[in-house]
Amino acid sequence: MPDRRVDVVVIGGGPGGYPAAIRAAQKGKKVILIEEDKLGGTCLNRGCIPTKALLKSAEVVETIKQSKKFGVEVTDYQIDFAGVMKWKDNAVNKLVQGIGHLMKSNQIEVINGYGEVVSPGLIKVKTESEKKNIKAENIILAMGSKPASVPIPGVDGSNVITSKEALKLKEIPNSLIIIGGGVIGVEFASVFSTLGSEVTIIEMMDRLIPREDKELGFELEKELKKKGIKIKTNAQVKEINGGEEKSIKFSIDDQEKELEAAQVLISVGRKPNINGIEALNLKLEQGEIPVNKYLETEIKGVYAIGDLLASPQLAHVATAEGLIAAENICGENKEIDYKAVPRCIYTHPEVAAVGLTEEEAIEAGYDLKIGKFPFAASGKATVMGESNGFVKIITDKEFDEILGVHIIGPHATELISETTFAINLEAIGEELAETIHPHPTLSESIMEAAHALNSEAIHIP
Repeated sequence: MPDRRVDVVVIGGGPGGYPAAIRAAQKGKKVILIEEDKLGGTCLNRGCIPTKALLKSAEVVETIKQSKKFGVEVTDYQIDFAGVMKWKDNAVNKLVQGIGHLMKSNQIEVINGYGEVVSPGLIKVKTESEKKNIKAENIILAMGSKPASVPIPGVDGSNVITSKEALKLKEIPNSLIIIGGGVIGVEFASVFSTLGSEVTIIEMMDRLIPREDKELGFELEKELKKKGIKIKTNAQVKEINGGEEKSIKFSIDDQEKELEAAQVLISVGRKPNINGIEALNLKLEQGEIPVNKYLETEIKGVYAIGDLLASPQLAHVATAEGLIAAENICGENKEIDYKAVPRCIYTHPEVAAVGLTEEEAIEAGYDLKIGKFPFAASGKATVMGESNGFVKIITDKEFDEILGVHIIGPHATELISETTFAINLEAIGEELAETIHPHPTLSESIMEAAHALNSEAIHIP
């Protein structure tokens, strides 16, 4: 016999799970949320938030380093790495506590334990002190993901870490090799390079952030190299050897090379965490859970969201999916639209994009117009001392529909929201160009890039 009966059980308290629980509670459902670790999931505790806290500390250091050009000379400064990590931990703890308050205010019961789905509608929860059986009309699977493993000899050796361990380091490594030049890799490269590590990125593809527009990847590589980060692309890692100094063997153009560093960071993506649902016998597709347009699995009343799906592994996507799954449980029959999903990378300079890359648009058969505007021509970027990078807008030549926007430069991750809204509303380039933007702001660069679609940008010679 079940110990409890509720309307909805959410398994996983990350950026998909806890918003789903709140939305279901707002709609009048009785909800239990099961979380094995801390509320907030990977994003809040081991991903998005702690890395951005470290990036903020690195930004402060970068500002000090560049202060002389603003007429402010700092003669001496010191990096207190313990203080940096304390800043990170305090930010995380504050937000975790905030989610706890949200659970209480929405009358959601939180069980700290491991949830296992025994059968559709029945969940067994194991806590430190007891076991409980919970009967639920609906289940939302939101267990998130875990770092993907790589088949490299020596990857399990000492001083080989993932992002999880990187966030717990006690001291700044003198040297760091990062395997993987995707989002996680370039962000950690920015942090530790600024804090004083000698950093090398080894990337298998021909450029950094290979899922983004080519121009963004090559521009980011140029900017990171200016900061002293060494970058090896088209490089295949063959082996990691032990010892106090890690030795990595890799090949470029069939030539074997070798590097040494104090630490090696494995940064090659994540995979769905499907532990605890084996009894459902869901038919997985490449390790991911298939769902219908309402985010329901093949089993009625069982929904899946976030990194368990084939959709982009992004916290804001998980949140959107969680809200829609909860609303569909409440009978609203909503569908999620992935057309306008912003993608953000918090390096220095920042990178952000939404919609199709130029390569994807060409492959899809569009005849393109492309408008670009450099931040070097922006008054606001100039006075900020951050004039590198550009805004790139891609439209369909026939209808002028905005297909994609790609930004590398100051505050790119904030600027992208305007264009995400534009794509979501199926705006055209002309409408974006004719929207009056405030001066002086970085957002004017979006307006100018839209004018550049027709070679009419004002501040490009």
